[in-house]
Amino acid sequence: MSNVLLWICQIFLAVVFVYSGAMKSTQSEEKLVAMGQTGVENLPLSLIRFIGISEILGVVGIILPWLTGILPIPTPTAAIGLGIIMILAAVVHFRRNEKMTVLLNLFLLLVCAFVAYGRLVLTD
Repeated sequence: MSNVLLWICQIFLAVVFVYSGAMKSTQSEEKLVAMGQTGVENLPLSLIRFIGISEILGVVGIILPWLTGILPIPTPTAAIGLGIIMILAAVVHFRRNEKMTVLLNLFLLLVCAFVAYGRLVLTD
């Protein structure tokens, strides 16, 4: 059962972060802000691109290692990395007084933490 729940969480994170990462990797700051990604406002475009590429790489790490069974340790490592991005995003949104977005960041952080813990500790 825990394996199924972990996979559901991994796929959920993959969908969220591949979308977010693709947008940050390809769109302008203005378009991102208009789409609701207000945390990138006033950030250098190079940093926005770095975050987007990091999110996409995190998605690869969340899915492929565990799926293939080849060196599965990158999966919890990727979950930890995406969790760190969510902590930093929560700080940015907190400073902007965007409480609902902070809650979303914290929810995603909890899902990342569950995947990291589950893939490091839980086994079926």
